[in-house]
Amino acid sequence: MVRTHSLGFPRIGPRRELKFALEAYWRGEGSAADLEATARLLREQNWQRQIDLDWLPVGDFSFYDQVLDTSFLLGNVPERAKRSESDESAADFEQYFRLARGRAHHDDAHCTHAGEMTKWFDTNYHYIVPELNQHTEFSLNSQRLIAQIEHAVESGVNCKPVIIGPLTYLWLSKARDESDRLALLSTLIPVYQQLLRELAERDIEWVQVDEPLLVTELDSQWQDAFRAAYEILASRNVPRPKILLTTYFDRLAEQLELACALPIDGLHIDAINAREDVERAVDLLNPEQILSVGIINGRNIWKTDLNAALDWLEPIHRKRPENLWLAPSCSLLHVPVDLRSETKLWNEESDVANWLAFAQQKLDELQLLKTALTNGRVSVAQTLKDNADALSQRSRSKRVVNPEVRTALATVTDDMAKRHSPYEERVQIQRKHLGLPLLPTTTIGSFPQTAEIRQARLDLKKGELGQAEYEQCMRDEIRAAVRHQENLGLDVLVHGEAERNDMVEYFGEQLEGFIFSRFGWVQSYGSRCVKPPILFGDVSRPNAMTVHWAEYARSLSERPMKGMLTGPVTILNWSFVRDDQPRELSCRQLALAVRDEVLDLEHAGLPIIQIDEAALREGLPLRKSQWQEYLRWAVDCFRLCANGVDDQTQIHTHMCYSEFNDIMPAIAAMDADVITIETSRSNMELLDAFETFDYPNEIGPGVYDIHSPNIPTESQIVELIQKAAKRIPTERLWINPDCGLKTRTWDDVLPALKTLVGAAKALRQDL
Repeated sequence: MVRTHSLGFPRIGPRRELKFALEAYWRGEGSAADLEATARLLREQNWQRQIDLDWLPVGDFSFYDQVLDTSFLLGNVPERAKRSESDESAADFEQYFRLARGRAHHDDAHCTHAGEMTKWFDTNYHYIVPELNQHTEFSLNSQRLIAQIEHAVESGVNCKPVIIGPLTYLWLSKARDESDRLALLSTLIPVYQQLLRELAERDIEWVQVDEPLLVTELDSQWQDAFRAAYEILASRNVPRPKILLTTYFDRLAEQLELACALPIDGLHIDAINAREDVERAVDLLNPEQILSVGIINGRNIWKTDLNAALDWLEPIHRKRPENLWLAPSCSLLHVPVDLRSETKLWNEESDVANWLAFAQQKLDELQLLKTALTNGRVSVAQTLKDNADALSQRSRSKRVVNPEVRTALATVTDDMAKRHSPYEERVQIQRKHLGLPLLPTTTIGSFPQTAEIRQARLDLKKGELGQAEYEQCMRDEIRAAVRHQENLGLDVLVHGEAERNDMVEYFGEQLEGFIFSRFGWVQSYGSRCVKPPILFGDVSRPNAMTVHWAEYARSLSERPMKGMLTGPVTILNWSFVRDDQPRELSCRQLALAVRDEVLDLEHAGLPIIQIDEAALREGLPLRKSQWQEYLRWAVDCFRLCANGVDDQTQIHTHMCYSEFNDIMPAIAAMDADVITIETSRSNMELLDAFETFDYPNEIGPGVYDIHSPNIPTESQIVELIQKAAKRIPTERLWINPDCGLKTRTWDDVLPALKTLVGAAKALRQDL
């Protein structure tokens, strides 16, 4: 019998209800009880949306991040986040947010260093890195998970709890004393055993144990650890639910036989990325073991080719008629909730809208595949025909292919990706041209998106504010941002990006080949949500996108002004990308469009142009053997967009919240004159790379964490820069925050930047 299930569902709500409840709590405008009530309602709504599935996920909901949830589940909470409270549940809640963002709520005097944040495998979702040391002890703290399970049972849900597996948890963690993480496995496994016993006591039949670590290239030590851990966890000597081991995002490849040989009750494989693995697993798994096939793409928004999926699934179903489950490839956390809410998209872009499927539609596709396998294709013949017609219309659409873009790409030469002179020569020209002091100060680009800015943008969309009035509002905001920066004493200024809704969406709106949803939000971390553009066709730039605002900002100050752009690799990785051509080809189209903008900014007199590539690393394949090919074209696309300028024009780039140490040669190959990079949450850990790699150009290691409301002290910033100066010559160091400031308030930003400038002055005096 074919069964259907989901690995997880979007938890932010169809209108970002969780985001607004979180931010109200942090501002002190909502209580913990209010936040809990919103969470309860969202879980109920999510279960109702998935009610036709045979198994519904429970425990996929999180107030901030599921890895952080797992740290609390396992009792792994750093001492700095703890604080005595009379109410234990309140203490747990506040400790949680202190570790997530450095502070529990607006009036919390107990500020602390937030946990390090980095990307979840190769996605734009961020998680809080668990912290370990050789003395770490674990203890089960299952109240919140059990409460969600009890809520689900009360609601009539056939629930399948979702937990992160012990090996993936250890692998995601960092040992602050550089001890062996695997040495803690023997103390961690008993806590998982205790959790499985508690689930069994509540008559839970299946538990989903996520081990995406298995799709990476593991050495023998980690492979042996999997065998040892699951021999214990899967033992029948103590009561436990059946274990569905869940993998996603890539192939198991050489780990497939290992996974199939583990004493588990079922295995989930991502069929979008690993169809060969599924076909082999059909024979490798025992007849009584469940094979769960991730047949619906959980990370992109295109309709599934249902007829092709059935062509492939039907032989598998004939071999495993009783033990086949169907699911999305991964959690639906990475896609928007429901396409039916996009009335504007259906009205204005109905042809492209008909090619799409959001989370709700993906579950509908899942049920249709189950029906077709169970009752035959004839039972869903009309739906299959409609699906085929939509896919055919997409393949024939003249909106998808632009011959002029294809011709332009064919004329690209290798010289277009090279600067006129090497960095050693450019830097002398730029220093003379810019006249900056030692340890120059700057920001990453964006300043607070105030309520006034957001209201003006909303009024423009509603037609309640004219274009001229809107542009005047934005000029007023830009002028205020420039004045703030001059008063603070920053050396290189930015215009603040008041006119931009999002660093990718803003550019996509002005490029051919993109369309946009209204409610297509996905979670990036905590309350931070993004609305990825939908890249459906060939990309071109009809008009200049930023020059008007940059010229205005430059006219307001004698100090150097940066032009601010988002790079082609980041636009690609932070969009829902077309699946009908290689990603490299789409990225090269984007690079040509951004190149035109770079040259226009230079012509307009901007002496510095920053091209953000925040998402460069997250596009890396999960298997290191495939890294070189990706880095080849990703770096080449950056160089293509950036390197048409004269030597005196200084090119900056920015990267954030990823592990960069192992790709420093590729970052150096980008040949940006200055790179600004996140290092504050990891306490300058990135700089370890410079012990073995001599980075040739200038670098601004971020000196304070903008995602925490905490204000840094001057001594903290001085200490971080002194640490950086031990690895990088002082004349090649910049001082800057670790990311853009759009999510903060001016009350946060002004004192923090005042401290930053003060630290720079103090350091210059010492030097």
